[in-house]
Amino acid sequence: QVQLVESGGGLVQAGGSLRLSCAASRNICSINAMGWYRQAPGKQRELVATITNSGSTNYADSVKDRFTISRDNAKNTVNLEMNSLKPEDTAVYLCKVDCRYRLSPYWGQGTQVTVSS
Repeated sequence: QVQLVESGGGLVQAGGSLRLSCAASRNICSINAMGWYRQAPGKQRELVATITNSGSTNYADSVKDRFTISRDNAKNTVNLEMNSLKPEDTAVYLCKVDCRYRLSPYWGQGTQVTVSS
């Protein structure tokens, strides 16, 4: 019943743009925050951007001026608009949902973003 569906990944040239979306099932939980993380092979998973249920946002320094996180409450969806992409942005991007009354978050399966030089 619980579902977290990610979309929008792909291959793009440096300087290009991609839009990631993550749609959570209506009954997933009482959501506290949603966000995006990324992980490249051999590297630790790192925060990209988050947005709370009050609208507060947080970005990694490396993406602050290029990425924008937003939400669509009606669709229980979080989006990540990625502009001016760099090869260093290449990674698997994972959606994360933090719940008010659960100890552990929900994670999506991940969507691959590859930026060519």
